Amino acid sequence: MTTPPEYTPPIPRWRPEGASILQRLRLARKDVFSSQPKRLYRAWMAQQNAILFDSYTINQPDLIKTILEDRPDDFPKSNIIQDTLKLLLGEAVFVTNGETWKRQRRIIDPAFEGGRLREVFPAMVAAGQASVARLAPQATGTPTEIEFETAHAAADVIFRTLFSIPITDEKATAVFHGFRAYQRAQPLMTFPALLKAPKWVPRFRSSKSARAAQAIRNVLADIIAQRQDQLAAGTAPDDLATKIMTTADPQTGDIFGAKEMVDQVAIFFLAGHETSASALAWTLYLLAAQPHVQERAAAEAQAAWGDAPDFANMRNLAYVRDIFREALRLYPPVPMMVREATRPETFRSRTVKPGSLCILSPWHLQRHERLWDRPHVFDPDRWQTAETRKTARDAYMPFSKGPRVCTGAGFAMIEGVILLALLLRAYRFETVEGKTPVPVQHLTVRSEEGIWLRITPRLPEGSPSGGTPSI
Repeated sequence: MTTPPEYTPPIPRWRPEGASILQRLRLARKDVFSSQPKRLYRAWMAQQNAILFDSYTINQPDLIKTILEDRPDDFPKSNIIQDTLKLLLGEAVFVTNGETWKRQRRIIDPAFEGGRLREVFPAMVAAGQASVARLAPQATGTPTEIEFETAHAAADVIFRTLFSIPITDEKATAVFHGFRAYQRAQPLMTFPALLKAPKWVPRFRSSKSARAAQAIRNVLADIIAQRQDQLAAGTAPDDLATKIMTTADPQTGDIFGAKEMVDQVAIFFLAGHETSASALAWTLYLLAAQPHVQERAAAEAQAAWGDAPDFANMRNLAYVRDIFREALRLYPPVPMMVREATRPETFRSRTVKPGSLCILSPWHLQRHERLWDRPHVFDPDRWQTAETRKTARDAYMPFSKGPRVCTGAGFAMIEGVILLALLLRAYRFETVEGKTPVPVQHLTVRSEEGIWLRITPRLPEGSPSGGTPSI
């Protein structure tokens, strides 16, 4: 048997050499990737001078550790993203800093402790099975835009685990479509935010994105008000929303109010839905492009779960898990994180002034040509080597690192494996000629024109042609 050739999947465009500051700002507003230079795949640190401040893209692992793990309070999140997403997120944990952020995490973190993974497993499986059923009418071999389908599945997981309602619920459906409208209308950054302009400077936000944000928040407020009534009546289900809404800050005894809860649910949906949808879509594309990897994963999923998914047998999905890890390495859903220096620093003999932006790029770090073997190659088997595991300790952070590591990272990993296993047991995915996706950065890493795949049923062994997929 011949060994299949190594596969290098699509990477983004990079900016032209000699681009002016204005050109870079325009490119960054549309797609951050296209404003970045090619050299970032090898550089330890790159300085970019702006009009009012400097920015530094940092790929050196020990400096990243300093910023994210050793001294995170000296490098708070930049207000650039908060400024851009404020209408949707308000004061959500994703954008706050200091004592406000610490209080929010003290209330939120208990809901995502490891022991709850077993509790949410049935809801995640139900969402995966619903996704398999939704895809059945499209499993005819005609091109399907898979990002929409993975977004639908990820949204279903969020609503089932957070509120114990499926995506078919009227309010859940309204939020799902509202987020899709918001993502298409809202640029990642505004010029005033990029220039760190004072808050009184008009942001000229899109009226369409503002309407979408308000519509989302109105529906979430209704859902939360209903849950407050259920809590008062003693009829609330034991899900993540109930846990968060009833957890008091151990230091102050405070709980989240209704508006605070809307803020937090908005970021749970944005982070959990957007990132999972992006990761799952790119994983399915990689599997479609490498049929031998897909067949091996499908066989493992079938052998691990037999007739029905079982939490105890998640450990038997090691290859599916490694595929998802590798997809997260190549296509981290949140490809860049922006921190701001609050005091003078010296990094690589350069003086970093207070107010300078420190850009940490999982995208470039996880493809860094001085750190990874064959960094742009899709190879799930790399995760079985000691070399990869050693590199990953310093250069793998799809969910960030340190105190601000994503509180739902464990949930995201198990969700990805569950959905992949269920989909691969039921269907075969193939690429569409002439539809190679081009990665761009919106709120997460998406394809410029969608990810198009052909879907066909994976018939149970021994079934006649024309049978139904095994769910």
